[in-house]
Amino acid sequence: MKALVVNAEWRPKKNYSIGEEEILKKRAIIGSQVWKNTTFEIKDIPTPNPNSDEILIKVKSCGICGSDTHLYETDEEGYIIFSGLTKLPCIIGHEFSGIVEKAGSNVREFKKGDKVAVESIMWCGRCQSCRSGFPNQCKYIELMGLSADGAFAEYVTVSERYCWKINDLMHVYPEEDVFDIGALIEPVGCAYNGIFVVGGGFNPGAIVVVYGTGPIGLGAVALSRIAGASQIIAFDVIDERVKIAKDMGADHVFNINKLDGWSPADKVVELTKGGGADIQVEAAGAANKTIPEMERSMAINGKIIYLGRAATSATMHLDTLVSGASKIIGARGHSGYGIFPSIIKLIAAGKLNLGKMITARYPFESVLDAIKASSKRSDAKILVKM
Repeated sequence: MKALVVNAEWRPKKNYSIGEEEILKKRAIIGSQVWKNTTFEIKDIPTPNPNSDEILIKVKSCGICGSDTHLYETDEEGYIIFSGLTKLPCIIGHEFSGIVEKAGSNVREFKKGDKVAVESIMWCGRCQSCRSGFPNQCKYIELMGLSADGAFAEYVTVSERYCWKINDLMHVYPEEDVFDIGALIEPVGCAYNGIFVVGGGFNPGAIVVVYGTGPIGLGAVALSRIAGASQIIAFDVIDERVKIAKDMGADHVFNINKLDGWSPADKVVELTKGGGADIQVEAAGAANKTIPEMERSMAINGKIIYLGRAATSATMHLDTLVSGASKIIGARGHSGYGIFPSIIKLIAAGKLNLGKMITARYPFESVLDAIKASSKRSDAKILVKM
């Protein structure tokens, strides 16, 4: 089969304190501190055979995530930008859907022909975090498409524990569209986890502000709309993404670079008549710029949900949290808590409409062009059709 394989040089930065296990496994905890000079190559490799608890999936649609873009982009020294767990070489791609081609002998819930979407957080189920109900914080976590082989390939094998049927989406979409929408469940799941699981949700009528209207931010907009937000305000620095946020349910959208002397915090305070935002979602990966704005525009008992992964620090006056009984909450992943099945049910019921997030589709033979296009950040979600 054909697959997109990414490789790089293992060359830890001099100021990076690398652990013994990282060296032993050639598996970087912070990829941006270790991997240099990446190469991307479509290769012919053997089709995998599923183990007894795995299913073989024929991949149909796979989205390009910001983490994929951050493997492609490098800093001035040639190191990848992605700051998370990384092991190379690796078949990248982790936002995907497909058809079950073959099921292992111990697989119980899936059969040949089922349409599936797949979690990319590969939790072990045995460590204390998993057994305590925190699969996204698994001690032995692997990230599909980053530290374990992913789905920019004709076929992929996956443990059935990470897979969810999307057959019911056939009630609202034609078959080809089912796979495209199915590939969006993973990034939207990150927004769901952040707002409703880790963040504890919000009361209908709350005011929600979203910084960064890439796929996760757009998912936050769409989910907040159907959850009863009275007002949704979205910020980005790219006109195309700002427009999509409006199309997906935001009431007010702004390009931060075109605020004519206003700051985002000023806009939020104005639009909320001084009350501030109940929920603020950081999906931009620019905490050093966004957190100070959020701090200045928080409602009493407000929450900041931090989703935008970046190896950076941000300054905040903690008295704001004390005096306002407010919170800042970090969230990773989309596994557990009924997140995938809840999103699938919302889509199948026609209540969660994600199609406007898709702004470009590429055939697999043009996957490198698709990744290059993603670095322009003018698209919302780019899909690669297998």
